[in-house]
Amino acid sequence: MKTVYETTGTCSKAIVLDVDDATGIINSVQFIGGCPGNTVGVAQLVRGQKVDDVISKLEGIRCGTKPTSCPDQLAHALRQALESKA
Repeated sequence: MKTVYETTGTCSKAIVLDVDDATGIINSVQFIGGCPGNTVGVAQLVRGQKVDDVISKLEGIRCGTKPTSCPDQLAHALRQALESKA
């Protein structure tokens, strides 16, 4: 399932997700905007991982004094994708 999640509170503007509905494995992640080195790195690290595992690792990560971060927003996007599937 491909989804687009509009981020809030980060330099990135959106996250494009592709998650296998049957297995819950992340096929790909693309951040629109943000710091390219960090967002490309995060996207590569989570590819092939289970959605639940990634959410538990990334949720709550902050960027400096901001209450969120690109990894935290990815966790929110994945959680929303799970909820829309149910």
